[in-house]
Amino acid sequence: MPTSRWVLHVDLDQFLASVELRRHPELAGLPVIVGGNGDPTEARKVVTCASYEAREFGVHAGMPLRAAARRCPGATFLASDPAAYDEASDQVMGLLRDLGHPVEVWGWDEAYLGLTGDVAENPADPAEVAEQIRIIVFSETGLSCSVGISDNKQRAKVATGFAKPAGIFTLTDANWMTLMADRPVDALWGVGPKTTKKLAALGIMTVWDLAHSEAELLTSTFGPRTGLWLLLLAKGGGDTGVDAQPWVPRSRSHVVTFPHDLTDRAEMDLAVTELARRATEEVVAAARIVTRVAVTVRTATFYTRTKIRKLPAPTTDPDAITAAALRVLDLFELDRPVRLLGVRLELVMPK
Repeated sequence: MPTSRWVLHVDLDQFLASVELRRHPELAGLPVIVGGNGDPTEARKVVTCASYEAREFGVHAGMPLRAAARRCPGATFLASDPAAYDEASDQVMGLLRDLGHPVEVWGWDEAYLGLTGDVAENPADPAEVAEQIRIIVFSETGLSCSVGISDNKQRAKVATGFAKPAGIFTLTDANWMTLMADRPVDALWGVGPKTTKKLAALGIMTVWDLAHSEAELLTSTFGPRTGLWLLLLAKGGGDTGVDAQPWVPRSRSHVVTFPHDLTDRAEMDLAVTELARRATEEVVAAARIVTRVAVTVRTATFYTRTKIRKLPAPTTDPDAITAAALRVLDLFELDRPVRLLGVRLELVMPK
């Protein structure tokens, strides 16, 4: 993976909502919520994306559609259309690759570009490239994006937050602590709720606190690798390599949230069977091979657990994969009503 002098993080603004607005230009400037089948009364369906106008009412991804409708009664609800988002994403990533820089795709709506070269070779100016990206993406697709600029991925990702919406922002050693010192530790990319809680127990609340913590304290609490990584993040460090290799999915999964909690084991078996077969069909279509099978169970109390088991041998046999998924389901104590079931198939990675 080549080391880049500059790393640009490109993030498409309100991506799913923006794709929908291309098809419904009459909704521009209005609150739009994407999720489920577009029916806000639909039980147990959640918001996939909300336009900025809807976010002003407190609507956010993951919120139940019913709650979103209460917060923003004037919103337009639209059904999720993954095929359209795939097509739009592919178009944008193709435009980024056409610029001639290494591109590392991180999903539908974000990617990293690496700008390499020696100063004597007159390398590309990152701000100019960022502006070029914004112009090309908007002119060719009608979608806006924000670009964060830094010398590593993690800091470039944080910079994009300062750039939104539709802006460009540079974050380096020169302004890192000025902007980040007083922010909570979860402002750092990759620091989630559990890590934040453990840091708080140590009296570490802000980025400045973490950056000035003793390495021994962090390594004794989180282990040597994670502890030193957290210290590096707080000081503005991170990964400098941009991998231009095509992204290869490591797994295929399907999840279903039920309109009513399941209490009958036969219904659970039927649901897991269907999920496993759908995922297997996708694996076969992609010419991949399954090596491990995982099942996720969420009860009515929102208690969520995932169990995983390795197959006796890698396979694409739908009967063997389904049987394995049902055996994993047997590992759970299904003594409470089940709200959600999911099946994930982990794949053999190509060499």
